[in-house]
Amino acid sequence: MSTRLRAVVAVLTLAGFYVAALVVIAGLGGLTVVAFTSGVNVVAGKLGFLTIAAMVGVVVAMWKVARARPAPPSGPLLLRADAPELWAMVDEAAALAGTRAPDEIRLAPDVNAGVQEDARLLGLVGGTRRMVLGVPLLQGLTVAQLRSVLAHELGHYSHDDTRLSVVVHRGRQVIGATLGQLSGSLPGWLLRQYGKLYLLVSAATSRRQELAADALSVAAVGRATAQSTLREVEVVDAAWNFYLGAYVSTGWDVGLAPTSEAFFGGFPQLLAARGDELRAVRQAPLSAEAGRWDSHPPTAERVVAMDRLADVPHTPDDRPAYVLVPQIAVLAAHLADEVLAVEDRRRLPWDELVPPAIAAEQQRRADAVHRTAARLAGVPRATLGTVLDLVAQGRSDDLALELGLDLEPPTGAPGEVTAHPLAEALHPVLTAALVNGGAARWRLEWAGPATLRGREGDELDVEPWAALAAHRGGVDQVRAWLAGLGVDPGAVGQVHERATAHGASVVAGLANVNVDGAQHDVVVLDRGLVLVPCPKQTDGGKGRIIGILQSAPVHVLARTHRYVAYEDVRAATVRRVSPVQATIELHDGTRVELKEKWSGEYLTKESQSVLVGHLHSLTPVHHVGAGEG
Repeated sequence: MSTRLRAVVAVLTLAGFYVAALVVIAGLGGLTVVAFTSGVNVVAGKLGFLTIAAMVGVVVAMWKVARARPAPPSGPLLLRADAPELWAMVDEAAALAGTRAPDEIRLAPDVNAGVQEDARLLGLVGGTRRMVLGVPLLQGLTVAQLRSVLAHELGHYSHDDTRLSVVVHRGRQVIGATLGQLSGSLPGWLLRQYGKLYLLVSAATSRRQELAADALSVAAVGRATAQSTLREVEVVDAAWNFYLGAYVSTGWDVGLAPTSEAFFGGFPQLLAARGDELRAVRQAPLSAEAGRWDSHPPTAERVVAMDRLADVPHTPDDRPAYVLVPQIAVLAAHLADEVLAVEDRRRLPWDELVPPAIAAEQQRRADAVHRTAARLAGVPRATLGTVLDLVAQGRSDDLALELGLDLEPPTGAPGEVTAHPLAEALHPVLTAALVNGGAARWRLEWAGPATLRGREGDELDVEPWAALAAHRGGVDQVRAWLAGLGVDPGAVGQVHERATAHGASVVAGLANVNVDGAQHDVVVLDRGLVLVPCPKQTDGGKGRIIGILQSAPVHVLARTHRYVAYEDVRAATVRRVSPVQATIELHDGTRVELKEKWSGEYLTKESQSVLVGHLHSLTPVHHVGAGEG
């Protein structure tokens, strides 16, 4: 199908949406007239209001989309002089695809490669062509695999997909904006059905385009390399997501960030150190699940489709792809400065960032135990000595229950000392004490989690000592071990007076909840509730919560607004599930009353049940037969 014919089909499909909109508006208008002539003025008034609202919604949506302008291109430019070998490869792939090469190549911050074109006149006239290449992709692929990716992307140019995408994208914008304006109304519901049809058709077209572009990959590098590239892109993507979660975010919430050079610079070190794990990911079964709304076919389907294509001889180039960009480290550092919202965070190289970041997280976990121990011991601030004293007094179960731990009956053999549930909670208490006492330091490890090292660099195994510290009979041994390391239990312990939301995740949100007589939006975290004052009007509650979450990190929101940490809760009573009515009793005697409105909105459909589940879990359950062991 030619470019012009595709554009005509896209335009006609989009026009069909507005025909459907006009039919809905005309139908509502006709019903309004019939109602007026029949003397049913109340119904006529409501229908008339719907008709006007639908007309205004369509006009406003068209105006918004017409005024919208694409974001300016971002990311460092790769000039031909900066990467001559890469540009030569792009030119070769363009010649193979029978198309014009891109006018510019820019670096991107994710595992991504793509092409776009500033096409005009609904895609009938071409414009500036741009290609983006993700830095992590260059770091994770070989030269041969990158050639496969380039051929695939330039295949979209040869099939004029980039021009067609202008029309498809504009159609999605128009339909999305219209449905947004008519959200919650009958016209909006009717038009949403046509919108679904449009999205299904465009997604199916996109999947066919991907399979056609894959044929260029096979022609460029042969079937085996093209198939391995499909799998390797998924492996690199999984590794990059792990890298962001396990390393980059480690110190983010405590005010630390990697330097510009370190942000991308650590990823190749991770890839090199985690070879065995990445090999297991490569050997895992390929994804075969296909969704009607997916723009790409599942990888397994793409691999099978390549099996049906003619193979070509090819000698793979196994050099890392980043060698094609000699100044990749400098350009990647510039990209990191462009995309990272570091704000006032302290920037450090990896070996200096990880130790304080892990120490801060361990201290946060330890402080939860210390605050609970202080409450049980009746002291204003607890130390490690306070915790050990409670265990020595036979109060391990009391401490565990106050921490919300589940005390199960011992399952070991007669006479065997079984692990107490408190042992896991005492692990960060001991590690934090060792670090604060100067006896240990965390060390960055690319091949696995950070390790705790003693003064001489030897790795310290705290787990058996945490198990001993949870039992009355093991306290003296733990004290002797600490003394041998030069750590005074009475000198190390609690740092933070109150619980914070550092490292917490948002799991739900409820708008317009009456909290102690005042309207609040309730942001539900996995560690507590953030209560944000809000207007009484219930319209737009979901959007308001999204705006709150976009305005600041959750630990800042918890510091700015009222924060009810789960560790501060003594008990919670749920009187009604829908709408939620509950009472939260805090350890300091304060009571928090929650009364949800019938007309409230939710961040997600499951928000109500998630909140209720968290409240139910806040009252410790005692099991028959539980003991210290």
